[in-house]
Amino acid sequence: MSIVHSDGSVQFQQDNETPHASRVATKWLQEHSYDLRHFYRPSKSSEMNIIEDIWDFLLHAVEKRSPPPPTPMDLLTALQDSWCEFLPGYLQTLFESMPRRFVSLLRARVGLTRY
Repeated sequence: MSIVHSDGSVQFQQDNETPHASRVATKWLQEHSYDLRHFYRPSKSSEMNIIEDIWDFLLHAVEKRSPPPPTPMDLLTALQDSWCEFLPGYLQTLFESMPRRFVSLLRARVGLTRY
């Protein structure tokens, strides 16, 4: 993180999902808390994480393939090819949606939100 975000602009989103709140994850976060700013949000609010949109895009792109990738290596290749198919600006658009997502989350206070 310090290499990629050497300007200290990293903010970690803790979604409080059970796997992310495991003892191992909690210990790691405590040990590295000086490196990260935390944004805590209610459990079950995964739509705040743009990675969900990216996974959804990749899932649909791979599902459209015929025949489906038969081996793990073929799946990796299909995912890499699909990654290259992102429309220009798609990731930037997702990034720019974050302020709206935060506002929606803060208004809802709990549960799923619309943004």
